[in-house]
Formats: sequence, C-alpha cells, structure tokens
Amino acid sequence: MNTHEQTTQDTPILELQNVDVTRSGDTVIENANFTIAKGDYVGLVGPNGGGKTTLILALLNFLPRVKGTIKLFNTNIDKFQAWQKVAYISQTATSFDSKFPLTVRELVALGRIKKGNIARRYTSEDWEAVDDSINFMGLTQEAHKRIGQLSGGQKQRVFVAKALARNPEIIFLDEPIVGVDAATQEKFYKKLSDLNTKRKTTILLVTHDLTSVFCRMSKVLCVNKQVEIAEITSGLDPNTLLKKAYGEHFHFVFHRHECHGVFNNDTH
Repeated sequence: MNTHEQTTQDTPILELQNVDVTRSGDTVIENANFTIAKGDYVGLVGPNGGGKTTLILALLNFLPRVKGTIKLFNTNIDKFQAWQKVAYISQTATSFDSKFPLTVRELVALGRIKKGNIARRYTSEDWEAVDDSINFMGLTQEAHKRIGQLSGGQKQRVFVAKALARNPEIIFLDEPIVGVDAATQEKFYKKLSDLNTKRKTTILLVTHDLTSVFCRMSKVLCVNKQVEIAEITSGLDPNTLLKKAYGEHFHFVFHRHECHGVFNNDTH
C-alpha cells in the first residue's frame, strides 16, 4: 500500500471522546472513546440491553449526549450537514405490510431522494445507480417483483441496495439479520464484505453473530454500558475481550467457517 492509500485508509470517519448517553434518566453509554477509520468493517456486539442500539442512535444524532463529543467526517455532529454520506438501516426496516405496492426497483430508487429534491424526476444517472446497487446485492432477477413477494433475506438485501443507491461512505446497520436461516445469513454477510472490500464502504454492524464478526470484520466494538474496541488480528484473544462485555462466565467457541479471516480455525 502506498503512502496516499495508507493516509486515506487511516482517515477518521467517526470519533468519540468521553461520550455519555442516558435514556429515561439512566446512563446507558458511559465514557465512550473510540475512532472508526475510512474502510473499517466494525462489528458492534454485546448482551441484550447493553446499549448497542442506544449507541447507534447517538452516533446518528437521534439521541442527545449528556457529555462528550462525537465527530463525523471531522465535524462535530451537532453541526454536521452532509448526511448524504451516511446510511442507516434499522432493526425494523423490513417490517412492513406484505401488500406494500412498490417493486424492488421502485423501493431502491427512493434511496436517491435527498432533502430538497423530493419532487424532482429521476434521471438516467439515478436509474443507473439504482440498477447498479440492485445488481451488486444480487437482486437483478427480483428487480421488478413486488416487495411482498420476496424472502426475508432478499428484503434485507433490498434495503442495503436502497442505502447503496445514494453512494454513502459509511453505513450503520442495527441487527439487519433476524429470523433467517444460516445459509441466508452467510450470503448477506458475504455481500457486506464485498461492499467493504470492493467499494471501500465503512460499515458499522450491530450483530449477535460473533463468528462472522471475528471472521469477516476488521474491528470489534464491545458494548455493555462501557465500550471496548479492538483490531481483529491473529494476536487477539476473543474471550478476554468479550468477557468485558458478557461477563466472566462467557466462553466463545469459534466454529469452522468458509470465510478467510484471521480466526478461520476450529476454535479459540
């Protein structure tokens, strides 16, 4: 990697300093400090109720901080305006009426709508971006199907395609894989890996799939009120790190996996 590529890769996209977040009067995130660089693929893990979703909402400025600083693209989040660089897929993105009338292509096209251009007509550039996103997520054969005709895994990929249509630099996904089989999960995570490696999109993903985190991702962010971040390298001991979030009783068993990450052995 040359000096310019290294500099670009290390450019901070997200920075937190001494951040506290409360909900209903209780401190949910306490003294969070971490940096996410351009091109990072980050797994955000921790026990239920530990504050994962609260942290995501704070990073998107949906929840106020009671202390600390959050910067997006080197700009204080309270003054940040370039939200077209940011995409967010919530836990409930795929929860809609099965009779929803839009086709896959029409729904993905909504990703091209920005503040101030809601009434404009789609251009050839818009449709090119839409079709490129659909193709990238492996949904070309489904492009003209109604959303209600798709499987759960296909719906999840559609919403990633919708986010991609605006060409974001960072994507936040809050537990996007729910209620689908292992093969579908693997296909979904493979598409996210491709997005990260081929398009250099920075990804922050809330998940309970620890094997995929240590297999595919570059960093792991453990959240249980306190926040711990670590580079995923062959020298990292997952159990030591995860016990800080899940407790001393926790033991992580890494199963054989088709990926090519640093932990692609039987167990750790």
